[in-house]
Amino acid sequence: MEEMDEPKTFRSLGVCEQLAEACLSLGWANPTRIQMESLPHALEGKDIIGIAQTGSGKTGAFALPILQALLENPQPFFACVLSPTRELAIQIAEQFEALGSGIGVKCAVLVGNVDKVQQAISLAKRPHIVVGTPGRLLDHLSNTKNFSLRTLKYLVLDEADKLLNLEFEKAIDEILKNIPRERKTFLFSATMTNKVKKLQRACLRSPVKVEASSKYSTVETLKQQFRLVPAKYKDCYLVYILTQMAGSMTMIFTRTCDSTRLLALLLRNLGMRAIPISSQLSQAKRLGALNKFKAGECDILVCTGLMSRGLDIPQVDLVINYDIPENSKDYIHRVGRTARAGRTGLAVSLVSQYEVEWYLLIEKLIGKKLPEYPAEEAEVMQLVESVTDARRMAHMTMKDNPSHRKRRGRDGDEDADEQFVSLKKGNKSKPKRR
Repeated sequence: MEEMDEPKTFRSLGVCEQLAEACLSLGWANPTRIQMESLPHALEGKDIIGIAQTGSGKTGAFALPILQALLENPQPFFACVLSPTRELAIQIAEQFEALGSGIGVKCAVLVGNVDKVQQAISLAKRPHIVVGTPGRLLDHLSNTKNFSLRTLKYLVLDEADKLLNLEFEKAIDEILKNIPRERKTFLFSATMTNKVKKLQRACLRSPVKVEASSKYSTVETLKQQFRLVPAKYKDCYLVYILTQMAGSMTMIFTRTCDSTRLLALLLRNLGMRAIPISSQLSQAKRLGALNKFKAGECDILVCTGLMSRGLDIPQVDLVINYDIPENSKDYIHRVGRTARAGRTGLAVSLVSQYEVEWYLLIEKLIGKKLPEYPAEEAEVMQLVESVTDARRMAHMTMKDNPSHRKRRGRDGDEDADEQFVSLKKGNKSKPKRR
């Protein structure tokens, strides 16, 4: 019994000493559940289907066996990892490089909105690991001279349920035609859908299915609440919660790109350090916003569902669903941005009268009724005047700079950046209270 209670280590799962030390240097003292379940099979060379909650350590579950196999048989273009978003692809490559720093692992990242010539140069250096989004990887396979994945040993599809949306399906089919059939394949996802099952049949051989959670669920360290609010006062409740939770690193999820920008401007007008991120921004601006948030230069990130997948930002304390997602499975991914790897976190959903049906589907999916977020209505109503003024100013700023829509964000968020700089210099206004 004592042996059964003894915590597992990476070494006891079969990870070599060099990589086990790399795990310790990253602060991974013990393997997570998905890592404990999948690593022994993956290290034996079996195909894996891994279903686990977001924030449960899936990247380590597929990176470690690939790096260990690479250590035993070094060669370029050893593994390819496909991701649905650019930010997640960059993060995966960073984790590979961190874990493989002691063995000289080289990675190439192939994502859209980044110079293809520079990417081709990185491919010419014959990296060990290629991480990318399906469209850009297929572009390079088709058009970059002397680049192929004919010697590929490992293929990973991360966030597989998202990768099988219509926007990616054709590209993935073409990629599968251009890589060897004799390979190891890892398929990881937080949710198991019919499309994931279809892909499983298409590209895995006798896979081992590993489930760290048997249903759509969230981690136990996540506290979840909701607040039913009139749609016209949703901004006031948002500001009230942010004021109550002042100092917390917060991610706010909205439905549209324009909403991210409007809300970020509104919050800045009230003296809060908010920054927007959406697909309208160029890749450089998206990374810049993300890095400002990670570095603590701003403590509120207003984003679309683009940022709900896989990103590991350990210091996020609070997730607010300003708009309830129409697809209830997206809720799992959004709230998974906090309470990661054993940490605690809070998720609050603001539910207007028009979103009740979507919210009830979320409660049905996670299998429990959530408690209501406590808010003093009289205090919330005291914010109406200042929030209304801030929203009007935000609308004026967007109206005065309509060009961002034409340029799809390449240069259109300059006024927002200027406001962010002015806030850092101390030009802040506080929410008025009557």
